[in-house]
Amino acid sequence: MSARRHRFTLALLATAATAVIAAAWAFAPQGDPEGVPPPLVSVQPVPGAVVVSPAEVVVVLPVGYRLDLVVDGTPIPESEVEWVEATGTFRWQPAVGGIVEAWGPGDHVVEVAWERVAGGRPDPGSFTWSFRVI
Repeated sequence: MSARRHRFTLALLATAATAVIAAAWAFAPQGDPEGVPPPLVSVQPVPGAVVVSPAEVVVVLPVGYRLDLVVDGTPIPESEVEWVEATGTFRWQPAVGGIVEAWGPGDHVVEVAWERVAGGRPDPGSFTWSFRVI
């Protein structure tokens, strides 16, 4: 390869690398991808997600919080919500014989309200999000 062709190839590679870096910077998502307020750690399905039934609602809060769950306007009894106290994880999904037996196709709205019950001042709050079941 001649020196001129070698310089041209290096210049072309440098230009391509610069373009890739600029595109990644311009189009990369900014901030928290889930967009949940503190003290929520995470929610599943993430807001705006499209999921396949059966889908499970998972809410993670710091240890010492309790949660009230409302799905599509229906309060979910505590007896149907699985709670792992040691990790602050709350899980629920429709079940035969439960208050909600199955996800229908379409949009679903989940509302959670929390309150600290141990270790500090009261810290009530709430968060609402939606996802779509296909």
